[in-house]
Amino acid sequence: MKRMMAVLLSIAFAGNVIAAQAQQDTTTPTTTKSAKRKPAAKKSGPNISEQLSEMKQAIDAQQQQIKQLSDMVQTREQKIQQLEQRLDQSQAVATQAQTKADTVAAQSAEEQQTVMALKSDVTDLKTGATSSALNLQETQKRIGEIESPLAVHFKGITITPGGFLAAESVYRTRALGADINTPLNGLNMPGSGQNAISEFFGSGRQSRVSMLAEGKFNNTKLTGYVEADFLSAGVTSNNNQSNSYTFRQRQAWGQAALSNGWSFTGGQMWSLVTETKKGVDNRSEALPMTIDPQYTVGFSWARQWGFRAAKNFNNRFWLAASLENPQTTFADRNNASNFAFGGAGNGGGLYNPTANYSFNATPDVIVKAAFEPGFGHYEVFGIFSRFRDRVYPCVESTTCTGATGAFNSSKNAGGGGANARITIAKHLDFGLHALYGNGVGRYGTAGLPDATANADGTLAPLRSYQGLATLEYHTPRFDIYLNGGQEYVGRHSQVDPVSLKTVGYGAPAFVDSGCYTETAPGSGTGFGFGGLSNCNADTQRVIEGTFGFWLRLYNGPKGKLQLGPQYSYITRGSWTGTGASAGTSVAPHGIDNMVFTSFRYYLP
Repeated sequence: MKRMMAVLLSIAFAGNVIAAQAQQDTTTPTTTKSAKRKPAAKKSGPNISEQLSEMKQAIDAQQQQIKQLSDMVQTREQKIQQLEQRLDQSQAVATQAQTKADTVAAQSAEEQQTVMALKSDVTDLKTGATSSALNLQETQKRIGEIESPLAVHFKGITITPGGFLAAESVYRTRALGADINTPLNGLNMPGSGQNAISEFFGSGRQSRVSMLAEGKFNNTKLTGYVEADFLSAGVTSNNNQSNSYTFRQRQAWGQAALSNGWSFTGGQMWSLVTETKKGVDNRSEALPMTIDPQYTVGFSWARQWGFRAAKNFNNRFWLAASLENPQTTFADRNNASNFAFGGAGNGGGLYNPTANYSFNATPDVIVKAAFEPGFGHYEVFGIFSRFRDRVYPCVESTTCTGATGAFNSSKNAGGGGANARITIAKHLDFGLHALYGNGVGRYGTAGLPDATANADGTLAPLRSYQGLATLEYHTPRFDIYLNGGQEYVGRHSQVDPVSLKTVGYGAPAFVDSGCYTETAPGSGTGFGFGGLSNCNADTQRVIEGTFGFWLRLYNGPKGKLQLGPQYSYITRGSWTGTGASAGTSVAPHGIDNMVFTSFRYYLP
């Protein structure tokens, strides 16, 4: 920087000298050789000393300027040196700061590595703790399952026990001589001696045990289910001391359910007629909540052998068809012995020799479609039955005798029905059920007859219908239910041309005049009221209203403990028959009031 300033000053000084010399040269007059011209007048001007003095002054002024510039340069150099010193100091400070920053960064990196290592260690500890906790929970669960298993795993299948233990009672204002299972079509007519007394029975016979077995292979789920109770009576069963009633089969079936929605079920199970809560699935039957194991009038059902095929379409629509065990329930009056369609059971064939069995031609065929559009459950179904008997035309003939000309006669029958169940408000479910047809009486809970006989011995299916409305309120603590149902069976009668008697079922000519008159016992044992005479009283309809509730005292992993009462009012009306006086008619009916109680413990 100093060198540059000196060079600039030298250049400036030289420039000034050159300029002064040029000025001096310009002021000197030029001589000419022309002698002929008049000489010019000589002008006066500064001499050399003056010029030198001026040049000295100029140089002094320039030197003064140079000195000033030099001082300025020196001052600037000092400032530059100061700035360089400060810069050096700043660089030193920055270097120190960078060094400290690098040190801190190194320490931070080391600390971060330490933190990451600690985090990793904590994560490992947490993982280990979680794994240990899960292992402990699994171990505890296994120990719990060993000590109190909900299911038993055996050779690839899962076995789940179930059922309940019950202490129940029934009080009826008119005695029926029945346990808690009510013979709804057996209510007394007004003149019966049993109508004048009440009855009370306590029972544990509805206690139930069940077992569910489930297994899977490939795309198939296999299920087996068995269920039984004690609502059966052997020839030695009584209430005297040991109350030794027999164990009976309720359900026993197996099922193969495929992943494509098809399922095949065979064995003793609820009939396809029975309403279900989900699709057409077994073990989802929508049974009335009654204590009475005969359920309630208007409920259509059966538990019998069947083979069922069903198809599930996306859990919205189901189709099912089943072949089921047939049985003809029958009633007639005054008919000649010119027909037969069954007989007592053969003990050697493991049938009850004290019960009657119809000899059936074909199984009942039942088809059903179920819908669940997102609000409620709906079903439509149909039944096809075929009744058959053997007719003996010569029994009343005057031209032949005995079994000559005997032949088999068959009649087709059946009906259709529908079920609907929907939640109409929070916790409140409403259900409707209906079944209508010919020869479908046995599918009703009242047990009305399917058929009667014509005068010629051929069978005549009876028209019947069944209807039930239910209202149920459910909460986690209790359930309330209200049922109202009716079952009806039509009448069919003819006049036998040979005996001139009115035959069939429910004929207006049948005498009912004695239905209101009590008779004395026929024996002195004390175990028998007098029977009614002149009281045919064929049932026309049975109506029942039921109210009850269940209160759950406990519902948890240890099972379920609940109790409840039930009240039922039931009437049995008969077809109109002739009265005591000529030209009069009567329609006797029986009524009963029943109160049930139940205390149950359900297995978990």
